[in-house]
Amino acid sequence: MVQPLATGVFLIIIIFVVVLGFVAGRWRSGNLTKIEEWGLGGRRFGTWLSWFLIGGDVYTAYTFIAIPALMFGAGALGFFAVPYTVVCYPILYIVFPKLWKVAHKHGYITGPEFVRGRYGNRWLGLAIGGTGVVATMPYIALQLIGMQVIIGALGIRGDLPLICSVVVLSAFTWTSGLRAPAMISVVKDLLIYITVLVAIIAIPISMGGFGNIFARIPQAKLILPTPPTDSLGAYSAYATLALGSAMALFLYPHTTTGILSSAGPRVIKRNAAFLPAYTIMLGLLALLGFMAISAGVEKLPQFSNGFEKYHASFAVPALFLAEFPSWFIGVAFAAIVIGALVPAAIMAIASANIFTRDLYEPFIGGEKNKAETRVAKLFSIALIIGSVIFVITLPLKFAVQLQLLGGMWIIQTFPAIVFSVYTRFFNGWALLAGWVAGIVSATWLAMHNTFGATWVFYIFGYAFPSYIALATVLLNAAVAFVLSILLNVVANDRHKDETRVEDY
Repeated sequence: MVQPLATGVFLIIIIFVVVLGFVAGRWRSGNLTKIEEWGLGGRRFGTWLSWFLIGGDVYTAYTFIAIPALMFGAGALGFFAVPYTVVCYPILYIVFPKLWKVAHKHGYITGPEFVRGRYGNRWLGLAIGGTGVVATMPYIALQLIGMQVIIGALGIRGDLPLICSVVVLSAFTWTSGLRAPAMISVVKDLLIYITVLVAIIAIPISMGGFGNIFARIPQAKLILPTPPTDSLGAYSAYATLALGSAMALFLYPHTTTGILSSAGPRVIKRNAAFLPAYTIMLGLLALLGFMAISAGVEKLPQFSNGFEKYHASFAVPALFLAEFPSWFIGVAFAAIVIGALVPAAIMAIASANIFTRDLYEPFIGGEKNKAETRVAKLFSIALIIGSVIFVITLPLKFAVQLQLLGGMWIIQTFPAIVFSVYTRFFNGWALLAGWVAGIVSATWLAMHNTFGATWVFYIFGYAFPSYIALATVLLNAAVAFVLSILLNVVANDRHKDETRVEDY
């Protein structure tokens, strides 16, 4: 059943944001026919705008739905997202200011383009770039699924509202480039902060306090299970999930694009200090999963009326429907949908940058040319359309499985990108071989584990459950290291490096 007041408030906010997206093209006007202006905002975003943009990039709508859903379904294990979004910021502080300096000097707009310039190896650049695009596609699809859940929770069913949303997303992405999600991210983050703060105060009051909430949570979901004496059990799984996720986060094309759009290294370092404010919000947000358990949202009519396939993902919308007046539901749901539009737009733009610079130009169109921005725009639209088809035609389970694989794949770019910021010891072909070893092993382990995120490794008879991504990237790095020793003797490629020591 459609909720008129909630839907009206929702539409007013969404229309305002759409208009803002189109106006963004004139803000800090630049020549949007140049890919650095369209795809990186001219590298001119200051500290606060970068804070909103990177925050909107990292903390997506699916995050706001998925983390409480994981708490709702799996319990305490879902809190791994909190240490993970703490550990990632030292990586941001240490690595990415250096990468920005080199990218700015040589005109690189993507991480794979930096790798290609560093090693003079277009096949390595293609592998790293292709990994980014493939890992991003299911991520975009899950943003769209988040939008579909919210729009459906308002009582508007079917695929037409989703298709309309995507048409609008495509339009302001085409016209305004990265400036659109940058401006919208300010509105999105303010709405998200308001929603979370209201929820974390109002819902516990209505439920009689946090004591009552936690008293209704099954003990098995409150703490990690104690491991047996010959295993680290859930402890090592929790720790490796956090560390591996932190290593992978800023390697995604959309997060790298948000970083490279900054005005300089000092902006990135300031944001590494300021962005943990989002982690505080994420910790509070995770508690909504426990509140949903306490409220018994699975007993609501909506939960068994068209939302069965989303199961735990409907926990937060169902909680809001049960606890808030219609007008605030409209505000909260608009915040979450905008929280999908922003990262989806950045993901499409970032993937388009990679396609243009790391596939089209090296293999099809020659060196940088005047058509590159149009190629990037066309690819971004094609990627968005492909993601919609993905959402409409494929089961949700398949999308989630691919997203889990995406995280295991994107971390395989860590040696080629992060190590290369600090050393030229590695050989380009060795890094490519390491990448193959990591991709193949991660995919094999995930598929043989029915797409679970962890695998139990046995070391000297001791069981060590580990996040598959972390274990396989260590294999990746080991293969690249050993082969580099050999290849640097027989096929040294250091003379192909476009960069210089002083660039770093």
